[in-house]
This record gives sequence, C-alpha cells and structure tokens, in this order.
Amino acid sequence: MATGIRQTACILSSLVLTGCASHDLMIKRQAEAEAKIEHLIQVDKMNSQHMNDLSGQIQSLDNQNKDFATQIKQLQIALREMQATRFESAIRNSQTTPKIEIVNQEPFTRSKESGPPSEYVKAFGLYSTNNFSAAIKAFEAFIHNSPKSDYVTNAIYWIGECHYSLSDLPKSLKTFQKIVDGYPNSAKAPDAMLKLGYTQAAMKERDKSLKTFEELIKRYPSSPAAVKARERLTAH
Repeated sequence: MATGIRQTACILSSLVLTGCASHDLMIKRQAEAEAKIEHLIQVDKMNSQHMNDLSGQIQSLDNQNKDFATQIKQLQIALREMQATRFESAIRNSQTTPKIEIVNQEPFTRSKESGPPSEYVKAFGLYSTNNFSAAIKAFEAFIHNSPKSDYVTNAIYWIGECHYSLSDLPKSLKTFQKIVDGYPNSAKAPDAMLKLGYTQAAMKERDKSLKTFEELIKRYPSSPAAVKARERLTAH
C-alpha cells in the first residue's frame, strides 16, 4: 500500500515537473518571438527613415536638375538673341547703298538707331529657331509698336521669309512685293526682289519670275542678290 502511494506521488511529481518545463519552454519561445518581432519593427523603422532620407535627397537632386534646366534654357535664349543681333549687324554693315536708277525717289538713309531693338531681336530669335508662326506674330507686334523704326523693313522681309518657309506662297509673295513696291531704297529691297522671283517660280509663274530677276539686275546691278538672279537666268 505504501509502495503504491509512493509510486503515485512520483508520477505526479514527474507530471508537474514536465508541465513546468513545457510552460517554461513556451515562455522562452514566446519571449524569443517577441524579441524577433521587436527587432523587425526596429528594422522597419530604420528602413522607413532611410527611405525618407533617400526621398529627400532625390527631391533635392530633382529640384537642382530643374534649376539647371531653367538656367540652361535662359542661357540658350540669351545666346540666340546675341547671335541674332550679331547676324543682323553683320548684314547691315556688309551692305552698301544700292545703285537705283529710279526718278523722284528719296535717297537711302542709314539707320540712326544704335542697334536692333530688343523686341526685334526676340522676333528674329524665334525665326532663327524655325518657330515661324510665332516669329510672324512677334515681327508684326514690333512693326505695330515701332512703326518708325529703321528695322521695320527688315521685319517685313523676315515675315515674308517665314511665310515662304511655311510654304504659304501667296502671303510670301504679297509680303515681298510690299517691300519691292513700298521700300525700293531699303537695304532689304534687293533680297526681297530676289525672294519674290523665287516665290513666283515656286508658284509655277515662270515668266513672271524671269522678269523679276531681270528687273532686279537692272535696279540693283552690284548687289549680291543680282548675282543670284543672274545664276537663275543662266540656268534657264
């Protein structure tokens, strides 16, 4: 009897110890799991902070790139305007007073302006970048705002060039004809007459174009435009 009780007590003790061990193991595993979760949370926080820092750096670089792009665009515009000014100045300096055999015409007068007005330069900058439609509007605005400027005839000429480049031949012809008829003493008159002939040829008006080239040579025999007109006549 005593032996049985003793055995029963031993079994109960073993179960209790086994239960305690299992409980301790569960607690240990739970603690390890909680530690891993805490570690993952900390890692996630660090990654989030790192991502925020990277995002800030990327945004800063993006802003810098936008600033650089704006500065480059401004420099390009300024460069085009400078090139336009130099180009027009070179043209005016290289041209001489044409020999015009027309009765009762006012003599050609040189420009009294120190240089091309800024509004004209901007319009020419649009033309030089092949933005012809915008250039036409800009030149027309310049003519409206400065009708007495010495560069008005130049502006009219470049409007004709814009129409020609856009293949709007009727408007191109009308514009060049305006210079030929209304500004025969201007420095742009020989070039306008030459382009008038080109436009007539493009419009399949061969006889008219040949007559225009002949008239150009007669009016402005020593002009560079007359040389090109002779080449056209020789080719025909």
